[in-house]
Formats: sequence, structure tokens, C-alpha cells
Amino acid sequence: MQLRLQDFASLVAGAAASVQASSRALVDLSVGSVLRAILEANAALALWLQWLILQVQSMTRAATSEGADLDSWMADFALARLPAVAASGQVRFARFATTEAVVVPVGALVRTTDAQLGFAVTANPAHAAWHADPAGYAMGAGVGSVVVPVAAVAPGSAGNVLPGSITLIADALAGVDTVANDWPTLGGLDAESDAALRVRFRDYLASRSRATPVAVGYAVTSLRQGLQYHVDEAIGTGSFLVVVDDGSGAPPADLLAAAATAIEAVRPVGTSFSVQPPDTLYADVAMTVTVAGGAVHATVAALVAAAVGAHMSKLAIGEAMPWSRLAQLAYSASPAVVNVTDVLLGGDTADVDPGVVGVVRPGNIVVS
Repeated sequence: MQLRLQDFASLVAGAAASVQASSRALVDLSVGSVLRAILEANAALALWLQWLILQVQSMTRAATSEGADLDSWMADFALARLPAVAASGQVRFARFATTEAVVVPVGALVRTTDAQLGFAVTANPAHAAWHADPAGYAMGAGVGSVVVPVAAVAPGSAGNVLPGSITLIADALAGVDTVANDWPTLGGLDAESDAALRVRFRDYLASRSRATPVAVGYAVTSLRQGLQYHVDEAIGTGSFLVVVDDGSGAPPADLLAAAATAIEAVRPVGTSFSVQPPDTLYADVAMTVTVAGGAVHATVAALVAAAVGAHMSKLAIGEAMPWSRLAQLAYSASPAVVNVTDVLLGGDTADVDPGVVGVVRPGNIVVS
């Protein structure tokens, strides 16, 4: 129902007109009169009631409700807001004395230079330096450093930090002296926004009782934020392929298994499907930047490298990486960049196309 909204002046004018129409004698409605004061008081009360009605109306509609009110509205459809996602990346632990072997344990905590953001070492049994008991990453005698995976302690976009931001070791690690992130941490996402939740609700409704690509896509994207998918129906009669990526180019096996379970619930009868990670194409980037006088070249180069890496990490499945885009990213990264030359993408000056089920991800990024 569309309300006919009125402001204070129109409410007072309407009330005055009603009084004058109903009175058989002259009435004093001049400014400051008793009757006008009564009408203005009633108009103020009506204005307040009108505001309360609007508040109730906005809280009971998905299109206008926000925050907890929108969550409550979606809960009637068994639909929940997707939680925040923690950023992840790699850090390098190093030491000065290398006479003895040491282990960097899983769960070891490091922090950014301002001590505001914490990152914990995560387990990766496939890592070349993996040490099973105790669980961690070993630096043998004569080895001065080891690069290990970390994830932000607190999920959210704040965990996406630039190279060189992580410099503090929060836990006591015997035999380990320094830590640094030579690469940015990526993938951190805040909790699903109101606008994104409304869009997903639309897809939710569109997928009900249907076995369509929209239904398959909804099943995948409802697992967690930041997932990409591609449905390929051209692999054979009665079969389809679903490519799933979490932004890394190498999604874990448990995520692919969860996607397969979700798709099984919506797949068409009489069909079969398979779920696989994308064919990841790691493209190296090289370029030379000239910076304005007074700017620190190393700092600007790090900003450019971070901008290029962040852009390539967000490319969708099947999306090509244009070679000409690299120079634009460099100029946009910092106003101190005055020239960009010798730009190479994958060792060439051509676009990189990963194919329909492939994805381009950053390889070595060298900004000199």
C-alpha cells in the first residue's frame, strides 16, 4: 500500500480547512491563537505517527529493511546472510642463526606493524617444509627462512593487507627472528551486504522447483561468499560440468565436495554432472614504472604490484586478462606513477585467454 505522505504545513492547513468548514461562526486561526496552537499540536502528533508507520513499513519489506530486520525477513524463507570470509596469504619467517633445526607451528600468530590485525599460520600437509609432529613448517640446519600460509584471525576485508604490512611475531617462537609478507593477503570479504542478500534472494526464488543453470549457480554461491562458477552444458547429452573457484584458482577438495552435494539437490532428473576446479593459468607480469620526484620508488612499485595482483585475483572463470589493462592499473595505483613502459604479460605483449573453463591468476609480478 502506497501511503499519501504529508508534511507539517499541509497537516495544519488541512485541519484548519476542516475546522472552518464545520464552524457556523468566525474562528481565529491566526498565528499565536489558541485554536491554531491546538491544530499544530495535533499535526505534530500526526507527523510522528506517520513516521512510525513508515518505519514499520520499511522493516516489514525486504526491499527497504536493513541489517537485523532484513535477516529476520529472510529467515521466514530459511535464507541466511553469508558470513564474512577471512583473508589469506603467505609470510616469510626468517632467522639469523641457522645452526639448529626449528619448527614454525600451525597456529603461530603474527600481526601487522600497528598490531591491529592478527594472522595465524595454517596447515598445508602438501607444503615442502611440512612437519607432522609437531604440526608446522620446519627450517632445517642451514636454512635461513621458510614461506608458510597464513589466514586472518578476524574475517573481513580488513584482512586484505599490502606487502610489507605483517612484521610482528606475536607468539614466542624459539629460533625465529623476523616475519614479513612479501605478497599481499587477499580474499577477505565482509559479511554479505543487504544489497547482495536481496539479489541472492531473487536468485533463490528463481531457482525454486527448477533445474536450471540459475538453480545450479544458486546452490554453489550459497555455500560461502566469493565463489565463482561456470556451468558448461556442451560436454554431452544428459551431462553438464560445473567449474567452481574460490578466487585462488585451486579450491580445496572439501569445497568441491560441498558444491557437488549442493548441486545434487537441484540437478535435473536423468542427468549427471561433475564438479572440477578451473584450469588455472598463472600469468607473470613485468613492467617498469617511472615515479614523480620526491616519491619512493619501492613504495610505489609495491602499490602497483598489489593493484595488479588484486585485479588478476578477481578475474572470473573464462575471463581474459587484457595486456593493455596492466598500464591502466599501474597509473590508477598511485598518482606518483608518471610513466609505464616495458609491460609484459606472460612474457608477451598479448592478452591472456584462459578458455571457457579456465581462469587467469597472477604469477610472479615484477615492477621495476
